[in-house]
Amino acid sequence: MHVLLAALLTLTAPIPVAAPAAADGFATGTIGGAGGATVTVDTTDELLDAIDTVGPLIIQVSGTIAVTSKQGVRPNKTIVGLGSDATITGGGFDFYRSSHVIVRNLTFAGAEDDAINVGQQSHHIWIDHNTFVAPVDGSVDVVRGADYVTVSWNHFAGTDKSMLIGHSDGASSSDVGHLKVSIHHNWFDGSRQRHPRVRFGEPVHVYNNYFDGNELYGVASTMNGGVVVEGNYFAGVPHPCYSTSGYADSGPGRLVQRANVFTGSGPCEAGGSVREPSTYYSYTLDPASSVPSIVTAGAGAGRI
Repeated sequence: MHVLLAALLTLTAPIPVAAPAAADGFATGTIGGAGGATVTVDTTDELLDAIDTVGPLIIQVSGTIAVTSKQGVRPNKTIVGLGSDATITGGGFDFYRSSHVIVRNLTFAGAEDDAINVGQQSHHIWIDHNTFVAPVDGSVDVVRGADYVTVSWNHFAGTDKSMLIGHSDGASSSDVGHLKVSIHHNWFDGSRQRHPRVRFGEPVHVYNNYFDGNELYGVASTMNGGVVVEGNYFAGVPHPCYSTSGYADSGPGRLVQRANVFTGSGPCEAGGSVREPSTYYSYTLDPASSVPSIVTAGAGAGRI
């Protein structure tokens, strides 16, 4: 077992934090497998059969299940780990023109590609209370015209490419007007970059996350993306935000930052105007000063 994963699974019991009962942010209204049967899976074949079932289904994952690469998930599925140690190893989930999928309470360890890829016009996807350990590529990617996604209360434990929104500088035709994503109450724990890295998406709402010792940067808005960064806590992050100068080979984006706390961190590069997330949904902002304690107590698998 991966050393970091073993350590995570032996953590003492967490401080109780009330987990949301339903999707919020841009994924509001996501129903998952509601109305379908409930099945429990503990083998690879059982899991793959369940996620490929047509129609609504609630899939309870028990123990550790190994998969390869990214496995397609059909619409109207709730995939939820039983207990605190339900784990997907070696691969992950792929959403291709899928919708109304909920993924909760799972640890993804050692994915040989992306752990979760939300792509090809998929919509209403809620990724909540999961832990991501050592994927070869991204932990969560939202690409190719996907929309109405919320990534909440996850623990990115030392990941490299944590979250990509918009896969290519040349994808304006599929991505402009889409890629609306809410990212809140995640613990970016020693993760290196892409928290997220955005192209074209607007608004991408990044709020109440704990950016904890991120080596390269926190958030990057590029290719005219529009990102609102608010109420986050940045600790030991040399470059909390890129935007008006672009990033790498990508052109500049727009970024509004407000009510954030920066400690031991550089400045947040901001500029331009962005559509307000509050025109799409209501939300309550926690004080940024409280974010480290709230998020470390509640984020990750085993915390619902």
